[in-house]
Amino acid sequence: MKHPLLEIPELVGLDAGSGLIRIPTEQDVPITRRVKAIIDTAEFRRLATITQLGLVNRVYPGAMHTRFEHALGVFHNALRYLWQLGRDERFCALVDSHSAEVLMVAALLHDLGHWPFCHPIEDMLLSDLPPHEDFAAEFLAEGSELATVLREVWNIDPEEVLDVLVARTDSPRLRLLRSILSGPIDIDKMDYLERDSLHVGVPYGRNFDKSRLIQSLLLNEAGDGLAISFKGKAAAELMVFARYIMFSEVYWHHTVRSATSMFARAFYDLHRDLDLKQIFRKSEADTIHLLQDKATGLPCEKLLDGIFGPQRRIYKRVAEFSLYQSPELYEQLARRPFDFLVRCTEQLAAILNEAAGLSVSATDMIIDAPPPHREVEFNIEIYFPKEDVYRPLSQVSPVVASLAKTQFDDYVKRVRLFADREVAIKLAEIPDLPEHLQTALDRSTKS
Repeated sequence: MKHPLLEIPELVGLDAGSGLIRIPTEQDVPITRRVKAIIDTAEFRRLATITQLGLVNRVYPGAMHTRFEHALGVFHNALRYLWQLGRDERFCALVDSHSAEVLMVAALLHDLGHWPFCHPIEDMLLSDLPPHEDFAAEFLAEGSELATVLREVWNIDPEEVLDVLVARTDSPRLRLLRSILSGPIDIDKMDYLERDSLHVGVPYGRNFDKSRLIQSLLLNEAGDGLAISFKGKAAAELMVFARYIMFSEVYWHHTVRSATSMFARAFYDLHRDLDLKQIFRKSEADTIHLLQDKATGLPCEKLLDGIFGPQRRIYKRVAEFSLYQSPELYEQLARRPFDFLVRCTEQLAAILNEAAGLSVSATDMIIDAPPPHREVEFNIEIYFPKEDVYRPLSQVSPVVASLAKTQFDDYVKRVRLFADREVAIKLAEIPDLPEHLQTALDRSTKS
C-alpha cells in the first residue's frame, strides 16, 4: 500500500541522502526549502543562542547543546512518527497531509517561546511572568518574519500551530497531535532524553530502544492519543527507567540544583527591576551579563558571581530531606511558592544568628525544594491484538507502576539546604539544625 503522506516532501527526504543537516549523533535531518525558510528566521535562530540544559553545564561541561539542535531532533522524530502512524487507518482518517504538516511545524517551533534559563524561572511561579508557550505567540504574531513564512511558504495559519502548542480548541484530531508533541511517549522526550544523555556524557538516557518504540506506535482505544503495541512494552519500560535515572542523576543532581537555586534566588531579588519582555528576547550570554550588571553592589551579586564568575563557587549541600527520611520537613517545604522558601531562609538566618551566634545573611543560604507542578505521569495504553484489548502500561508493568506515577517526583526531587562554603562548614557543626529549620518554617507560615 502506498503511504498516504508521501506527498509531504520532508517525509520523502527521510531516506533521500541529500538535503540534510547532521546533528549528534550521526542523525540526518531532512531540510527542504520550506524547512530552511523557518530555521533561517531570526525568531528561530535565537534558539541557537540558548543552551538546552542551562546550568547543568556547571556540573557536566559537555552539556552545551542548544535548543536549536534539540528542535531539529524533535522535528526529525515527528517525521519518523508520521511515517509509522501513516500506516494506521484510524490515524489517516483523522490526520490529513495538512494536519501532518502543522504537526511538523509545531515540532520545529515547540520551544520557540523559551528564554534563557526558562525552566528555573518558570518554576518560581512569579505573578508577572508569562508562560513560555504564551511568549511563543509573540514570535508568531501577524507581521513577524516567521508568521509570514508559515503563511506564504507552508500555507499554514500561525494560529493552527499555536493551537497545537497550547490548547485553545478541542477535537480528537488536536488531542492526538498534542499527545504526539507532549505526552508519555512524545517526540520531545524521545529526543531530549537521548540528546541530553549524549552531551552530558552519561549512558542513562540512551538505554532504551527508540526504534522499537517508534515501530510499535498506534492509536489508543479512544482514537485521540498514542498507544503502543505489546511488542513495544519492554522499550517503554526502559524509557520510563531512563527518564527516572536522568532526573535522579542529572536534572536533580545536588550540585546542579545548588547552581539552579542560586540563580533562582538572584533572579527573584532582581526581577522587579527588569524588563522581562526585553530580557527574554536576549541570548543566554547577554542575559547573564545583564543580570550581573543589575546585581552589582547587591547581596545577590555573589550568587551570580559564584555561578558565572571567573572562579566557580557553587554553594555546598548542608542538609537533605527526602519523603522517606524526613517526611514532615519534606511535606512542609515541597511544592511551596518560591517566596515562601525565601521567607523561610530569612527566618532561618535570623534564628541561627541568635541561637548559634553566627553572622549569616539570607543570601548565604538557600532552601531548594520541588516546584509546585509535578512531572507528567507515564500513562499510556498497550494494545494486545490477540485479545483485541487495551490495557494501561502501569497495569501490566511493575517497573512502570513503581516509577511512573506521582512518587517519581517525591523520591527523585528532594528538599535541600545549600550554603556558601564557609557558612556550610559552620552549619555542619550545628546538631539541631533541623529543629531550627522547623522553627523557621513555623514562623514563616504564621507571617
